[in-house]
Amino acid sequence: MTKSTLDFLKRLLDAPGPSGFETGPARVWREEVKTFAEEVTTDVHGNSIATLNAKGRPRLMLAGHIDEIGLQVTHIDDDGYLYFAAIGGWDPQVLVGQRVVIIGPKEPVSGVIGKQAVHLMKKEEMDKVSKISDLWIDVGAATKAEALERVRVGDAGVLDAAVREFPNRRIVSRSIDNRIGAYLVAEATRILAKDRPKHAAVFAVATTREEIAWMGGGARTSAVGIDPQVALVVDVTHATDYPGAEKKRAGEHKLGGGPVLSRGSAVSPVVFELLAQCAEREQLPYSVQAAPHDTGTDADAIYNALRGIPTGLVSVPNRYMHSPNEMVAVEDLERTARLIAAFAKSLTPETSFIPR
Repeated sequence: MTKSTLDFLKRLLDAPGPSGFETGPARVWREEVKTFAEEVTTDVHGNSIATLNAKGRPRLMLAGHIDEIGLQVTHIDDDGYLYFAAIGGWDPQVLVGQRVVIIGPKEPVSGVIGKQAVHLMKKEEMDKVSKISDLWIDVGAATKAEALERVRVGDAGVLDAAVREFPNRRIVSRSIDNRIGAYLVAEATRILAKDRPKHAAVFAVATTREEIAWMGGGARTSAVGIDPQVALVVDVTHATDYPGAEKKRAGEHKLGGGPVLSRGSAVSPVVFELLAQCAEREQLPYSVQAAPHDTGTDADAIYNALRGIPTGLVSVPNRYMHSPNEMVAVEDLERTARLIAAFAKSLTPETSFIPR
């Protein structure tokens, strides 16, 4: 990872962009990929597409979602306090006392999430789990009218948690799930722009709305538009190298252990084997994760689109998912980008994705 690619990652992670409100990070992504892609476009769902060798075969789609979990203002009371709902899956305990940034109509608005102080709680209240309905956002407004000058009902926000670099080449930030996936499909495309695949067309997509994708989100609509013969989804998965992790349930995946390849469910067995062969040929460490029911990623939306799209899932181990301080290892990012690029270069028009 060079200084310029690290700077790109930081800009991407810091840009507020919860599901349905991804325009900020999408702009950052498009501006970067314009420096090496042959064509950069966007569609009505806000998906951003960077293309190389558009007439090649097979057509390969690389999908990494660019949204993150967040909050949305649902009500502003007479005293100027904001009430909110969750965008995506939150543990409400994580929200208590956090600073937030709301994407206001004029400019970003800072706020804090409030809750009754422990000193004022009754004994029976102290053992209760906080619910989002118990919390509010204080933006410093004294009245409803004053608050409405800066925010509106329906405005979205994120936790105010900027990128930090930790020892041992660790990156800590909110929005790693899954701004990292969007970053990696861009970085794989950057590699391929320097050393082009001989055959494959490459369509790298920063997809939208994955965290709320009950009907497939931007991954499905962009897959229909691209009509790929094969797809790779790039996401994060739970690292299980922290105290108390349930490896029997989630598998054994550690920071610095390389990309994680999924098997089962939405994943094509042919694509899985090709990915494993590429990793071994490139001498890249990797681990395998079982997906017996679904993957909880854009792969679930892509694999059964159109007439069926053979899909692979490559994930980065991530500690503390859906928190203000998710953590990944830089070497896993580098290895994952290399694996994706190697997969693209391995494809030929004769590559068959039919299981035998």
